[in-house]
Amino acid sequence: MSKEQAVIVHFDYGSTDLKPLFALEAQLEEVLEKTGAGEFDGNEVATDDSDAYLYLYGPDADALLEAVRPTLLAADFMKRATATKVYGELGSDVRREEVQLVP
Repeated sequence: MSKEQAVIVHFDYGSTDLKPLFALEAQLEEVLEKTGAGEFDGNEVATDDSDAYLYLYGPDADALLEAVRPTLLAADFMKRATATKVYGELGSDVRREEVQLVP
């Protein structure tokens, strides 16, 4: 098993105000620090603010998603959110599993 696995969260954002996104990131960092499940590595927001990605890394993608799922579901600005669990290093040919978080 790879030492580095990932969870990539993709969602519709649709706002030019990034404060709610930054607040969510701070909450994710706090949860991950408390649980030791991994770390938050950053975001990617479309230039037109239509959608965004959050990148999280840790030794176990399943545990990582379970640690942050309640925090993600509490973010009322997330629309059509999915989480892709990557069971190995990004960029490599490894198993991935997509989970719908918010319809």
